[in-house]
Amino acid sequence: MNLEQKVMAEMKDAMKAKDEAALRSLRAVKAAIILAKTSEGAGGELKEEDETKLLQKLVKQRRDSLDIYKQQNREDLAQKEQEEIAVIEKFLPAQLTEEELKAEVQAVIAETGASSPADMGKVMGAATKKLAGRADGKAISAAVKELLSK
Repeated sequence: MNLEQKVMAEMKDAMKAKDEAALRSLRAVKAAIILAKTSEGAGGELKEEDETKLLQKLVKQRRDSLDIYKQQNREDLAQKEQEEIAVIEKFLPAQLTEEELKAEVQAVIAETGASSPADMGKVMGAATKKLAGRADGKAISAAVKELLSK
């Protein structure tokens, strides 16, 4: 079952349960899927890694909005973003904990032979590919900086 089919099944359940937050989130995911499938060069189908990137992009957009709403003390809008993030994250692979992330990044540093902050680009490229879908780019970057600056 691909992402679009999962989203449609969840939408049906959300409609039956009259869950407005889930329905709003799922409609946004469905719209993003359709947009990605019909974009130039997509070929009408999305690969699993493309689906994961799409979901991560949607979560990142909502997290950015959430930060802005919190800065402006708009708790009503922040709550909506938080609800949408929770619904979208159900479709993403389980995220790594901070300790697991550091262990994975340490392994990538050992593989690439990096030893100083000047090697950050090399480590980031390998770590981002290895941890795709399982960790946020900001978290990976922070872990790489911390481990390379020791």
